[in-house]
Amino acid sequence: MTKKMSMSTSKTSLVLFLCQIISALDVPLDSKLLEELSQPPTITQQSPKDYIVDPRENIVIQCEAKGKPPPSFSWTRNGTHFDIDKDAQVTMKPNSGTLVINIMNGGKAEAYEGVYQCTARNERGAAVSNNIVIRPSRSPLWTKEKLEPNHVREGDSLVLHCRPPVGLPPPIIFWMDNAFQRLPQSERVSQGLNGDLYFSNVQPEDTREDYICYARFNHTQTIQQKQPISVKVFSMDSLNDTIAANLSDTDIYGAKPVTERQPVLLTPTGSASTKVELRGNVLLLECIAAGLPTPVIRWIKEGGELPANRTFFENFKKTLKIIDVSEADSGNYKCIARNALGSVHHVISVTVKAAPYWITAPRNLVLSPGEDGTLICRANGSPKPSISWLANGVPIAIAPEDPSRKVDGDTIIFSHVQERSSAVYQCNASNEYGYLLANAFVNVLAEPPRILTPANKLYQVIADSPALLDCAYFGSPKPEIEWFKGVKGSILRGNEYVFHDNGTLEIPVAQKSNAGTYTCVARNELGKIQNEVQLEIKDPTMIIKQPEYKVIQRYGQVSFECIIKHDSTLLPTVTWLKDNDELPDDERFLVGKDNLTIMNVTDKDDGTYTCIVNTTLDSVSASAVLTVVAAPPTPAIIYARPNPPFDLELTGQLERSIDLSWIPGDENNSPITSFVVEFEDALHEPGVWRYQTEVPGTQTMAQLKLSPYVNYSFRVIAVNRIGRSQPSEPSEQYLTKSASPDENPANVQGIGSEPDNLVITWEPLKGFQSNGPGLQYKVSWRQKDVDDEWTSVIVANVSKYIVSGTPTFVPYEVKVQALNDLGYAPEPSEVIGHSGEDLPMVAPGNVQVHVINSTLAKVHWDPVPLKSVRGHLQGYKVYYWKVQSLSRRSRRHIEKKILTFRGNKTFGMLPGLEPYSSYKLNVRVVNGKGEGPASPDKVFKTPEGVPSSPSFLKITNPTLDSLTLEWGSPTHPNGVLTSYTLKFQPINNTHELGPLVEIRIPANESSLILKNLNYSTRYKFYFNAQTSVGSGSQITEEAVTIMDEVQPLYPRIRNVTTAAAETYANISWEYEGPDHANFYVEYGVAGSKEDWKKEIVNGSRSFFVLKGLTPGTAYKVRVGAEGLSGFRSSEDVFETGPAMASRQVDIATQGWFIGLMCAVALLILILLIVCFIRRNKGGKYPVKEKEDAHADPEIQPMKEDDGTFGEYSDAEDHKPLKKGSRTPSDRTVKKEDSDDSLVDYGEGVNGQFNEDGSFIGQYSGKKEKEPAEGNESSEAPSPVNAMNSFV
Repeated sequence: MTKKMSMSTSKTSLVLFLCQIISALDVPLDSKLLEELSQPPTITQQSPKDYIVDPRENIVIQCEAKGKPPPSFSWTRNGTHFDIDKDAQVTMKPNSGTLVINIMNGGKAEAYEGVYQCTARNERGAAVSNNIVIRPSRSPLWTKEKLEPNHVREGDSLVLHCRPPVGLPPPIIFWMDNAFQRLPQSERVSQGLNGDLYFSNVQPEDTREDYICYARFNHTQTIQQKQPISVKVFSMDSLNDTIAANLSDTDIYGAKPVTERQPVLLTPTGSASTKVELRGNVLLLECIAAGLPTPVIRWIKEGGELPANRTFFENFKKTLKIIDVSEADSGNYKCIARNALGSVHHVISVTVKAAPYWITAPRNLVLSPGEDGTLICRANGSPKPSISWLANGVPIAIAPEDPSRKVDGDTIIFSHVQERSSAVYQCNASNEYGYLLANAFVNVLAEPPRILTPANKLYQVIADSPALLDCAYFGSPKPEIEWFKGVKGSILRGNEYVFHDNGTLEIPVAQKSNAGTYTCVARNELGKIQNEVQLEIKDPTMIIKQPEYKVIQRYGQVSFECIIKHDSTLLPTVTWLKDNDELPDDERFLVGKDNLTIMNVTDKDDGTYTCIVNTTLDSVSASAVLTVVAAPPTPAIIYARPNPPFDLELTGQLERSIDLSWIPGDENNSPITSFVVEFEDALHEPGVWRYQTEVPGTQTMAQLKLSPYVNYSFRVIAVNRIGRSQPSEPSEQYLTKSASPDENPANVQGIGSEPDNLVITWEPLKGFQSNGPGLQYKVSWRQKDVDDEWTSVIVANVSKYIVSGTPTFVPYEVKVQALNDLGYAPEPSEVIGHSGEDLPMVAPGNVQVHVINSTLAKVHWDPVPLKSVRGHLQGYKVYYWKVQSLSRRSRRHIEKKILTFRGNKTFGMLPGLEPYSSYKLNVRVVNGKGEGPASPDKVFKTPEGVPSSPSFLKITNPTLDSLTLEWGSPTHPNGVLTSYTLKFQPINNTHELGPLVEIRIPANESSLILKNLNYSTRYKFYFNAQTSVGSGSQITEEAVTIMDEVQPLYPRIRNVTTAAAETYANISWEYEGPDHANFYVEYGVAGSKEDWKKEIVNGSRSFFVLKGLTPGTAYKVRVGAEGLSGFRSSEDVFETGPAMASRQVDIATQGWFIGLMCAVALLILILLIVCFIRRNKGGKYPVKEKEDAHADPEIQPMKEDDGTFGEYSDAEDHKPLKKGSRTPSDRTVKKEDSDDSLVDYGEGVNGQFNEDGSFIGQYSGKKEKEPAEGNESSEAPSPVNAMNSFV
């Protein structure tokens, strides 16, 4: 990459830069405009920095760029010019910089490895791409190695190494068997990040000969296979059975049982390690432990918490995964492996570094001649990246000089640029972990104004709505925009219009008078241009006859009206909805021009009907409810809402009052109780009806109070017990004369938002409160208690005014007065406000703490001077926290607590303290802005208190006259423990208590044997701890001494093991306890909330076969004993084997079964012959003759060719076992099937016995050599090779 440079300049240039920043031009995204403007090159597409290619396919290195004129392209390779014309295998795409290297027609990818960089250049500059490193992917073959079989004792740990070939990119590792089935993994057996297969402890079912590691190279779509690895697990049970078969009943024999072991880490090794990860990557930490029982892994971060929402646990919690890591994730991560025998831990010190990343990437500048601008390039990383600049791909130090350019570190400052200053600048931010390269051009343009809005564009707006007239423009320098109305109209100004920076003219409330032609003029020093647009104002659409509430009898006919008024140039569409959905597709619904009719009404027609009127500019709607009732058998009185009043008449017109009269509508059998009068202000709020007054139902006239400058219309609503009528038709309009305002704004306040301002706010007057046109507000203020004159401003259309430059938090007198074109409102009242607050300057002093007792303290402080508060004094905050417990001397996570004391209090109570602890506190004053500085930390200590109750009390080992007590120290000692007090007393059968005995016990004791107790007696115990302050709360327990000396048996069920097949599982266990226990087995689907299923075990057997299970399902199982107070074993989990499509055959027709039966029959025949001969001959035989006559079958294995028994073999034995299978292919038979089968003696004894019968040979699982199969010969076709060929 281009050499990085460090640049510096004087501080005065930076000050000049900060003082002269001028916004660059914004170029509108107008395609036609962009085609016409000159522009330096911009890289739009490029290949990734690290580009791994398939060596079998053509290499395409992308480089696309845009610019005006179109750029030309060139390439460098390994830092020197790459002449593509001299290489017949390399071509460049037309009108592009993309290279195509032809590999498929004879080229070799390895020959084109290297670092490539593309340059796009035109007359305005040159842009460069990243360094693109081209490397062909590699998928090498596995090195040949001789793999010895692994012989492992049951319970030991094991690591099967994969060691895949080094590829590019690295391969994906997975383990399968020779049937291409993935090997199951669990907390006990799992694959590490390095691809090795780890066994925390091996079990007999781990025995197999086809552990195969596969490496998948995704880039080349190939899979490589390691030679199969064989694992043979020696089971202690089978070894003991073999030894027992060769010894007499009186011999002492037996292999050592499987011993449980505490955890040991398999990876990583040692107690600590380090890891470096880059910011933004995924952090993977791994801990895999050996041990029996299988250890459980737990992860913590020392001195902190694992990040929420980014932390994941994988591989049965053996892998800690943190995504999108940052520098804050650095620290020590501890993995803890634990089982019942102990724990082991490993600390991984993680350091997060960072390749450079952008804080501010440089952005393109479009400037006018003579303007100033800046390019800023800021990046961060760890370590801090260095910044270097290039101009048109050349280091800026050796690039052609430009007097308008000055480099200041990560900033380039441009002053008074000219057209020749156009260039493309590259910023390079790099550190040892990578680099960033960004192109940003400076394009100096001198362009006369252009208006991009189409000429004579027509805008249509509804009256009283905002109108927005566009004038999109471009020019360099930036043009000034002016608007005119009409051909010879004057320039538009004033509050009636809003002028936007993008040239748009806004008329907030468009009236009919605003219609016409508007001219937009854009001018700069290079020229002037104008454009005309048309504005039409349309009448709003209104529903003058709305649908009304209807009550209709079933099977009747009902009609809703919806009569509209609209602008004659707009075409309305009317849509009817029922309950905000489309009308039912039913011919009973008839939609007319201005009504909806429903024929033969049914109950389902009940609901709300809405009429919606849409035009291209506006939309209005009105709704009514239809209630369907049953037709009464006889005529009945119908009570309904009253009909609306009519014939409204206005009389007695005065400036501030008027009389309104009306004629009531039909009462509909329910007397009218009142009339509600509403008014509409057509001048300020057309279409909005507001409450005016309410009169009794006996009146038909009301005198109404009026406000000036309101165009009134009135309507009347009648009310009876059923509800309100529809409003009457509006009265004629009445416009009152204008007058000066009667009232001033309410809720005037003066509150500063910053330390140097005063924000004056008020609630603006409603439109009808203005009393005339030209509503404005006179805002006045002066500093209180200072001989100042009032300062006033007049504002309009706002409800806030900000006074700047005020002192911090001083009182002001504030008032706001309304005025209009006819004059001022009455003199307003003054309110007191304050300028903005700032944070308090002084901390409270003389902080004192008085400890009242072990859990309560009182804190005192001196108040701060009010001037230093610099705001409204809200109170004081006391921060206090526990430093450490004086009894434990151990630090913990500091949790600060806060108590707030309102007002000017100088003391407060601190409750809830922990006894015998060291605390710190500080005090801070609080105002509306925030908290002031903290006082110096004050240290105080709480005295001792009484302790909590002991953490537990257990009573064990009952005898005739003694009990053993064990206890745990209090969770909260609250001081130094001095002793324990034990009180106990007997309880008789009527629950009466006997005499109380008290015993003092030293504080360092944790158990006690109570002797000389009565036999078969229940005792109640009371136990507590003491400090020097007194006794803590007590814990109670009861226990009974036994009746006789028979040692009680505590039943226990342990070592529950499972052997699972597809649809059944063999459950076995070990039991310790009274004889004649009745067992049961409970099981269910693992993770399910369903109730456990229960199976009763016949007799007192210690095994059971669960049948009818679902293949490929995880089950939970536990064993219990009836009548033992619900005693059960711990849960075990197993998984049935997957269902396999296999041909069900009769066992009697299988070759292995027939051979086995023949062997058994032959053995019985030989035994009978021997017995017959001995019976007939009689007498004693010399040992020597016996040895000469018959070879010992236990010492010399029999051969098939001499009539004795060799090893039975069947083709079925060589098939891969199904998961969890217990079929006899491994020469073992389940104990529940046969305890003395010949299969137990078929193999496993290659050694001899001494004269005393002891076993001196080595246990071995070797078989007779079997015929070679697929993986035994490198010549035989491999399934994986077949797969590779297919891929």
